[in-house]
Amino acid sequence: MANFRNSAKEFKRIALPYFRSEDRWAGMGLLATVISLQLFQVWLNVRFNAWYNSFYTALQNKDWDTFIWQFGVFTVLAVFFIITAVYQIYLQQWLQIRWRRWLTHRYIGRWLGAGTHYRMRLKGDQADNPDQRISEDIRDFVNSTLNIGISLLGSIVTLVSFVVILWNLSSTSPLMIGSQSYDIPGYLVWAALIYAILGTWVTHLVGRPLVKLNFDQQRYEADFRFSLVRLRENAEEVTLLAGEPAEEERLSDRFSRVVGNWYDIMSRTKRLTFLTAGYSQAAIIFPFLVVSPLYFAGKMTLGGLMQVSSAFGQVQSALSFFVTAYSSIADWKAVLDRLAGFEASIDWANGLDATAPRLDPSSDGSEALVADELSVGLPNGQKIVQVSGLSIERGERVLVTGPSGSGKTSLFRALGGVWPFGAGQIRIPQGASLLVLPQRPYFPLGTLRGALAYPGPEAAFAPGEIEDVLKAVGLGAFRDQLDETAYWADKLSGGEQQRLSIARALLQRPQWLFLDEATSALDEAAESALYRLLLERLPDTAIVSIGHRASLVQFHGRFFELKPHAAGHHALVESARLDGAAARDELDLSLA
Repeated sequence: MANFRNSAKEFKRIALPYFRSEDRWAGMGLLATVISLQLFQVWLNVRFNAWYNSFYTALQNKDWDTFIWQFGVFTVLAVFFIITAVYQIYLQQWLQIRWRRWLTHRYIGRWLGAGTHYRMRLKGDQADNPDQRISEDIRDFVNSTLNIGISLLGSIVTLVSFVVILWNLSSTSPLMIGSQSYDIPGYLVWAALIYAILGTWVTHLVGRPLVKLNFDQQRYEADFRFSLVRLRENAEEVTLLAGEPAEEERLSDRFSRVVGNWYDIMSRTKRLTFLTAGYSQAAIIFPFLVVSPLYFAGKMTLGGLMQVSSAFGQVQSALSFFVTAYSSIADWKAVLDRLAGFEASIDWANGLDATAPRLDPSSDGSEALVADELSVGLPNGQKIVQVSGLSIERGERVLVTGPSGSGKTSLFRALGGVWPFGAGQIRIPQGASLLVLPQRPYFPLGTLRGALAYPGPEAAFAPGEIEDVLKAVGLGAFRDQLDETAYWADKLSGGEQQRLSIARALLQRPQWLFLDEATSALDEAAESALYRLLLERLPDTAIVSIGHRASLVQFHGRFFELKPHAAGHHALVESARLDGAAARDELDLSLA
């Protein structure tokens, strides 16, 4: 019962927001229409049930006029049923795509908002494969919810409608065993109820493991697909390392989980299908076994027998909804659990705002970036960096060094306002712009011009500005390919990618620019040329660098080092300017 309440709570949390959204009137209108068509189909089934009696009685009595009339009645009912069925599917599909579109935009917005996707990744595998949860699980949730929900509603209305019919038929058709008749009120209803309860109970026992098996299958499939994508994205590195055998082994291992779990699903589905198929077939003959003695005793017409059979079938089918739909419900429950887990992971990431280092506008009119009593930590709560009294003015050039693993990159992420672990405050001038360039740039799918303008639109820059910057960073040979669509992360070398990243900074002109070894793939001459370019074109920008080359000293005026602290973390300490051999020795020492 607790699991049911939790599932109902999660379902409301995921499903209801759409029907409270800006698209609610269209959604509720389509849903109401689909439900109305389903109810109209139930009414048509009631009319078909009455038609069975008249039609088969006419056959038994060889009443030609009534027989022909009933053909006309059937034609009218069938035409309405066909039209209703067609438009119910059409309008339901319309509702599906509107609901899915809204949910997809909502999840993408929540996932990408405020760096949530980045924070979720830092936590680890709390919500595996968010791409699948957004692209496939949302689709399956919407489709299954409507299919199962509409079918369940139809079953409930059918049950209410035909229970009355079956109860009345029971009163005019007593139970006959041998030559004895027994007047048991509603015995046909009780027979259908007992039959359905037994079938539902046994089906649940057999099919319950399918929920977890389907959940795992979704995860294993997504893991396998993700591994293939990762291999494609890193094809060059794998080839250079001759890592194909290792990758094949890993892919085979992940696919073996897909296959193994699928075999378990096959085995469980086989048992469930044996049960449901046998149950459905037995349900066809069961009402005839119950009431046929009355027919052969001459106390019931053929039409009455067929009407009882039809009504019993409708009641039994409605009561047995969970038997016939169990596999679909198991799939739906697995999808619901995955989306609920995704929601929980997003909520966890958003909840980090309460304790994360804050990036706030200065209240004292200061024009500097100031970090005082700032601590940077890890997801496990361990503090790795402590910063006190850091102040960086516009136009300053700052070099940060420290041992590998001392937390330099995490510190930059915190100063850039995206690192969620730690405490403290970073104050910046009102409306100030910050940009952090990582060691490995990101390239969106599309044109090279779009990659340069990312994340803004190409139209944000003056004509010829992108071409000029591209030439300035040493990528002039690519000017003719600016509008070519390609997978640029593979097409450009590591050094070329970093040149393009510097070009982005020149285009965006941030007020504080953090370079996290953003030129490490270049030789010293090329790196020096790019730094001179930055100093020339961004004279008012504060440039803060992480680097390990002594040649970087000449481009910076202030120097900070992360030094081990007795408490186990590293403290950011400002040091005097170093020149020549002393700078090289100090930077080399920082790598030790």
